[in-house]
Amino acid sequence: MMKRPPIRQRGVAVVTALLLTTLAVSIVASLFWQQQVQVRSMENQRLHFQTRWILRGGLDLVRLVLRQDYINNPRTTLADGIWATPLAETRLDQFIERERVQNESFDATIAGQTYDAQSRYNLANLAVGRYVIPAQVLVFQRLLQNLQLNPSLAQALAEQLARSQQQGAPIAGLQPVPAGDGRPMELVRVEDLLAISGFTPEAVEKLRDFVIVLPNLAKVNVNTAPAEVLSALSDMSLNEAQSLVVSRKRAPFPTTEAFNNYLANSGKKLQGKLEDLSVASSYFLVLSRVRLDRAQLVSWSLVRRDPRGKTSIVWIREI
Repeated sequence: MMKRPPIRQRGVAVVTALLLTTLAVSIVASLFWQQQVQVRSMENQRLHFQTRWILRGGLDLVRLVLRQDYINNPRTTLADGIWATPLAETRLDQFIERERVQNESFDATIAGQTYDAQSRYNLANLAVGRYVIPAQVLVFQRLLQNLQLNPSLAQALAEQLARSQQQGAPIAGLQPVPAGDGRPMELVRVEDLLAISGFTPEAVEKLRDFVIVLPNLAKVNVNTAPAEVLSALSDMSLNEAQSLVVSRKRAPFPTTEAFNNYLANSGKKLQGKLEDLSVASSYFLVLSRVRLDRAQLVSWSLVRRDPRGKTSIVWIREI
């Protein structure tokens, strides 16, 4: 007859078995947790990819609308054009193919708004080929005054822009800005103004809706520009420019000469040059908001429309 193990040995065996069982459960739980994390990560990646594809689809619709606007009216871009109609939040669930179990529901929406980028003052116009353009500095000074900001910032910004550029062809009557020590950072977006002494976050917020940095020189569209910009382009007061914005809805300008004649008949004159103005636009800003389940994508996009009406996406920036 075999002897039973001592009670102490049996206790040690039970504790060891419990420890091994706990360890095994912990390992299995850890493996399940890691698998769940990986699955969740893959789902998030898929959601983000899908939101980007929805964004691209929305931008394709904007390009189509801009193309149609050009076909309808190739010579002018008006503030009340079909391109300016905002897209209210629209549900897309029924248009998105996704794996889903029975009774599973996902929120998929898109909303957006298109703005005329050339209704804003293009900061790139302040300097060309390391030459500061005095007429453009005066325009920007008046815009700063209209926004109750320091007008001396215009000259400082123009010189900074000039120093960041490559030397260009000589411009009669102007001297190039010396390069100095080190080449300053190029201006890419409005937020880059914070790198220039004198521009505060509050000043940038005031300027945000009235200025832009476009890839090249661009004229201001007098048919879409707000009162603050119109006043900066001429010697109109802000109140006079606001009256012009109201009357422009009834009678937009077919040509820049018509705008110049309006100023002359009102006893006003241009601050800059007539060739700096336009009645049609080539650049448009698109604000997009896409939401899919728990993923959300908010972005700004710049769309270019060439003289033949063909459109292309210049950049997309997520915010």
